[in-house]
Order: sequence, then structure tokens, then C-alpha cells
Amino acid sequence: QLPPGLYKKVLVILHDSVLPYMNEPTLMMDFLTVAYGIGGAISLLALNGLFILIHQHNLEYPDFYKKLYSLLDPSIYHVKYRARFFHLTDLFLSSSHLPAYLVAAFIKRLARLALTAPPEALLMIIPFICNLFRRHPACRVLLHRPGGPADMSEDPYVMEEEEPSESRALQSSLWEIQSLQNHYHPDVAKAAAVLNQSLSEMEDDISGLLELSASELFDREVKKKAVDVPLEFEQVRGLFGKKNDIFAEHFSLD
Repeated sequence: QLPPGLYKKVLVILHDSVLPYMNEPTLMMDFLTVAYGIGGAISLLALNGLFILIHQHNLEYPDFYKKLYSLLDPSIYHVKYRARFFHLTDLFLSSSHLPAYLVAAFIKRLARLALTAPPEALLMIIPFICNLFRRHPACRVLLHRPGGPADMSEDPYVMEEEEPSESRALQSSLWEIQSLQNHYHPDVAKAAAVLNQSLSEMEDDISGLLELSASELFDREVKKKAVDVPLEFEQVRGLFGKKNDIFAEHFSLD
């Protein structure tokens, strides 16, 4: 048992400063799987080491995706290690052999949590979801379900279900993205509107969006050049401002 602070310090450097120099990196399997099960930021940081063991040393983790799915909570868009988490989640969901129900569950959960996410996170997660649709065409039923949300008395998706296969995500519709099309931030609304059209085959590059912060988003808006809008202006005359008006003969605006 380690203090949470020490866990974080170890896991931050484990994947690039420890594992590559070990003769048998598989000795860290138990440590990383236990850390992955703790939850919160410690689980997020354990993903780096687990990825190396799974990808390079054939580690089998039966409930890996179930645990990854459970890490998706409202805080995931606000945590310090958000960029690292979504970079690895993107890698884990890149395989074309994943079942459609699993990917659909991730899409629905990410979209549902996006309803309360800040704009800088939304500008990253919407292209992230678009990429999942490109990789897994079977999930596009969420976008093109006949009737869409209008014909659904309630959403069949069960947000509280911990098992992705039982979440009924494939029976649902992605009404959350339609809600984001009315977002107060114009860039978010524009990004969400992309799903109204047929998606291109080429995936969006989200690497530059993973670490987008609120201050960067603010600076981007401030630095935008104002566009001069041509206006037809007619100087007001008289009381009601109409030409050849009888009031203009007797009243004037000083």
C-alpha cells in the first residue's frame, strides 16, 4: 500500500523511465493492475504502463475495457491528465476487431458526459467521436436511426450500467450531439454540426486538441480580426425618422 501522492509520482515516470530498462517488465503486472483498480487519477496514470505491457509483452487483462469504461465520469473532462487519458483511449479503441456494442457504449457515455463539459474539452471530444464512427461503421446507427430522437419516448441507454454490453447503447440515438449543435460557443456548435453530413473517410487529427485549455481558447477568440459588416445607414430626421413626414416639418432631434 502506497500513499496516493507516491502512487502518482511513480506512475508518471514508470512507462518511460523504468519499464524500458527492466530485464523483465512483466514483473510490474501486478503492481499496475492493482493501481488500475484503485480509481481516479491513479487509474488514469496506470494506463501508460498497462499499454506497454499489453502492446509489447502480451499482457491479458479480461476486464480491461470494462474498467476503462468505468473511468468515464464527469471529472474526466477536467482532470490534469486529460490529454494523456484520451490519447491512450484513442489507441485502445483503434482496433477494428472491437465489438460494436462496446464502441457504441463508449460513444454514448462520452456524448452524455459532454453535455456538462467545458468548450475546450468539447472541441476535442467531438472529433474524437467522429473518428470512432469512421473506424466502426456499425455504430453509425446512432446517427441514422429512423425517426431519431423524435420517435423515442425515452433513451434506452442505461448510463448507470457498469457493464458496456448491458448498457443498450446500440438501441439508442445520439441526441446529445444534436443538443451541442445549439451550444453557446459557435466553434462547438460548428463542430457538432459536422455529424449532420456524411463523414469523410480520413480521420481528424486530435493531437493538437488534447491539451487545449480555456485560456488558449480565450486568446484565440480575442485575437480574431473583426469583420467589417456593411450597413445601410440613413440619418434620422424629425420625430419618427421618416422622409417627407409631416412631423419632420415641426419636430427636430437636437
